[in-house]
Amino acid sequence: MIIDKLFQKVADNGHVCVGLDTDYTYLPTDFAAKFSTIHEGLFEFNKQLIDATIDVASCYKVQIAYYEAYGLEGLLAYKNTLAYLRSIGAVIIADVKRGDIAKTAEMYAKAHFTGDFECDFMTINPYMGMDSIAPYLPYVKEHEKGLFVLIRTSNEGAKDIEYLPTGERHVYNVVGEKLNTLGKECLGQCGFSSIGGVMGCTHSSEAAEVRATLDSTFFLIPGYGAQGGKASDIACYLKNGNGGVVNASRSILLAYRKVEGGEKNFAECSRNEAIRMRNDILSTCK
Repeated sequence: MIIDKLFQKVADNGHVCVGLDTDYTYLPTDFAAKFSTIHEGLFEFNKQLIDATIDVASCYKVQIAYYEAYGLEGLLAYKNTLAYLRSIGAVIIADVKRGDIAKTAEMYAKAHFTGDFECDFMTINPYMGMDSIAPYLPYVKEHEKGLFVLIRTSNEGAKDIEYLPTGERHVYNVVGEKLNTLGKECLGQCGFSSIGGVMGCTHSSEAAEVRATLDSTFFLIPGYGAQGGKASDIACYLKNGNGGVVNASRSILLAYRKVEGGEKNFAECSRNEAIRMRNDILSTCK
């Protein structure tokens, strides 16, 4: 199961998931000037960050919207970034948040679990119902792929739907419990399922209940840092120090902007920020 590989990456490298949500404007000016095409610049920027962080990151989350925004040039950079990550054995989360059913979902699964855009995990949206997940399951069970399904997100608007009451519980509790049950069919040797969940860390008061209830669900955790999530909050969503990865995008991609002269060593600045974040989280897991 692919979840065993991710579990081991966390054990070896820590919890940091580097978000390659790369806007071309994030590239240092002198660096960007070296390239005649957008796809070359985006890819080379990503590659240098990957090389600088591969031993201090558990995985990489590549948000497709940042590449779609540049049309075919951007998608070529997306393709090349995924290919490079695969070539060095990194764990890839394609942040695509697909949320359709039937044949359309089958095509989304084919698009992101095979071919030019192949990844290890996809993010998907279950709020059309559990049948929106079914078309992905053959890849999870038979082809070493995984899912991160939206459960409770870190944005303010989560309260609009995810927190609606259903008796004594919320909508997100119902979704999470259904996913945890479904995930029992795809357990790895590590005890977690390849059907994971997106679980924002900005509501720490609920963490203990969430972790206890979703006992075999591995979490992709947004909300650390700028959104208010702290390392101590992250620890509450883990189990014996594992069971989740914590995404950071702009804080790592743009770390060079906080360092005088950082443009010349942007990859090193990103590495230093990833190490700082890794150590911050690990310090709460002892």
